[in-house]
Amino acid sequence: MIALIAWSERAVAGVMDTITTYSKSMRKEIPSVIILPDNYQDTSLHFPVVYLLHGYSGNYSHWPLIAPQLQNLADEYQMILVSPDGGYRSWYIDSPIDSTIKYETYITKELIPDIDTRYRTKTDRWSRAITGLSMGGHGGLYLGIRHKELFGAAGSMSGGVDLRQYTASWDLKEKILGDTICCKQNWETHSVINVINDLKNGELNMIIDCGVDDFFIGVNRALNQKLLKMKIAHDYIERPGAHNAEYWRNSVDYQLLYFHKYFVTHTN
Repeated sequence: MIALIAWSERAVAGVMDTITTYSKSMRKEIPSVIILPDNYQDTSLHFPVVYLLHGYSGNYSHWPLIAPQLQNLADEYQMILVSPDGGYRSWYIDSPIDSTIKYETYITKELIPDIDTRYRTKTDRWSRAITGLSMGGHGGLYLGIRHKELFGAAGSMSGGVDLRQYTASWDLKEKILGDTICCKQNWETHSVINVINDLKNGELNMIIDCGVDDFFIGVNRALNQKLLKMKIAHDYIERPGAHNAEYWRNSVDYQLLYFHKYFVTHTN
């Protein structure tokens, strides 16, 4: 089922869809919010897409609630925004200890093809970006780096980019990666700080930001320093702010501007 909600702020308004996509890998329907730009009604046009990932304990409706300006930004930048449900605690990976948690497979092999089938999207990697907040910040970089054939740009807002530092938190040990002794390699291979080891300069455009009062500021600074040492170009930003909706509501404005400039530069 698709629920359509028209916006009334403008004479010609965009549309917000709530859809479900069946995940064969997890055997369930998973919802997403889709924000379409005002010009979507012009059937001759195709649009770039940005995937916005929510944080731990959130859901697909979180981003529109945090940042109501997303409606206007989709219009201004002429892009489609997709906010998928990533589960309560998935960290957007395929869990090596729980076969029912396969959100990497879901987003890259099930959701994206469904979005490209349902909507008039530009389907090349230069017209697709992914980012998110907190758990979703980890997911944005993790999926962007591991699937450069799908994404030309990726970002993170207040991302938990080194899971190894939080072994007692957010159900990571019990539900997602397993014990830190017997399953140590799981923690190494599923943390963004190590996933970047196979990244080469110029392969992926990246924007990373974090508030200076955020409890994730240390791992973000470490990621930035490692990328600098590897000579991998990226945008890194620290601003006043903590791990909260106020910061993300501000941050997403900069990230979508970054992706818009990327799309304009890399697509026709």
